[in-house]
Amino acid sequence: MIRRRGLLASATIFAAPAALAQQPAWPTRPIRLILPDAPGSGNDTTARLIAPLLEASLGQPLVPDNRGGAGGRIGVEAAFRAAPDGYNFLLGNAGSNGINAAIYRDLPYDLTNAFDPIALLVVGPNALVVNTAVLPVNDVAALIAAIKARPGQLNYASGGVGSSAHMSMELFKNEAGLDIQHVPYRGTPQLAQAVISGEAPVAFANLVNVMPYIARGEMKLLAVTTPQRHPDLPEVPTVAESGLPGFETIAWNGILAPKGTPEPIRQKLWDALAALRGNATLQDRVRLLGGTYVASTPAEFQARIDADIAKWKHLAEAANIQAQ
Repeated sequence: MIRRRGLLASATIFAAPAALAQQPAWPTRPIRLILPDAPGSGNDTTARLIAPLLEASLGQPLVPDNRGGAGGRIGVEAAFRAAPDGYNFLLGNAGSNGINAAIYRDLPYDLTNAFDPIALLVVGPNALVVNTAVLPVNDVAALIAAIKARPGQLNYASGGVGSSAHMSMELFKNEAGLDIQHVPYRGTPQLAQAVISGEAPVAFANLVNVMPYIARGEMKLLAVTTPQRHPDLPEVPTVAESGLPGFETIAWNGILAPKGTPEPIRQKLWDALAALRGNATLQDRVRLLGGTYVASTPAEFQARIDADIAKWKHLAEAANIQAQ
């Protein structure tokens, strides 16, 4: 929460009515939410779940603006260049606002401080999924053995260079000693179709993104990437307990504002997002997709970003990963 200090609150209480009258109302027109992802992605799903709820509380539409491609870089750059007027926000994710700091050398912004964090919204595990028609395996150990038996012959899918799907598999490759080829796609829907078709029969993906395909039996869920098992999937092991101790990647998304967006606007948006924690319908819908709606404080969100950037920079250097 963005906390106002007591002196500031007192000053506001005793401010002259004319000064208060000069504070502009917000919002007075639709708010653009830039998504650095393709339609159908987890970010897109989150945006369309919260948009009508925020419109009800703020009185203006929240309009998703998909700017997918380049592992989220295109959308983030659009948000970075947007006016900090309270009508442009970014729904960033672990790839666009964490991993990209590790793999791009020419970003026109510093992801540690280019935006003001509002709230970490949805967190959840990544999922290790496989097409069992191509790779007839039932657990992580069998998958590792199957890939090692065909070095360099198999592909894995990702939602783009630098996406959390890409870096999760690179971490998996690095720790398991695997030789498997990366095939990047434009987004999660394309990643899913590549797994289903067998073109790239294995992938990591945000659980929230692939739960519908898993539920329909179009791909098999072998493990999740959080330290503990998912409470709604207690029968699914973690990667860490499946032979790679300490393995962890976290999928997340959250709202950020272009630097310089007025604090009262950021506070009002945070208040609206935090109030949704008590919306049981929203919580249930997010859980069905494999995530948890948290609406963290800005400080907690910044800490998550900083930790991810440090982790992925270490991997990028160790594995010599760099986006072109």
